[in-house]
Amino acid sequence: METPQITAYLKTHCGWSAGVRAVLAKYNLQFTEKDIIENPAFRWEMEAKSGQPLSPCVEINGKMVADVSGEEVEHYLIENNLVQPNEQEPEVPINAPCPPEQHESAVRMRF
Repeated sequence: METPQITAYLKTHCGWSAGVRAVLAKYNLQFTEKDIIENPAFRWEMEAKSGQPLSPCVEINGKMVADVSGEEVEHYLIENNLVQPNEQEPEVPINAPCPPEQHESAVRMRF
């Protein structure tokens, strides 16, 4: 099987992004990560390529798979014969949002 060329547009801390990373690790796939939080230029690039603002987006062999979970990325890889299914458990849930406490944590502003 030929190794796919993968670019993943992910957020630094995000349940969906963690799921995408976990699936790529599960199949030992090398990828270029573009953190859209740390570098806004990557967000603009992602939006231009995908035609929409939601992440994660994963470009696999030139095809953009937009607004996906790790579960959806895994399904795409298997359906397109880019990987063989395996029963290895990923390190984190592959189809989960950020934990509520991440969004409920207090925001501190300095004036």
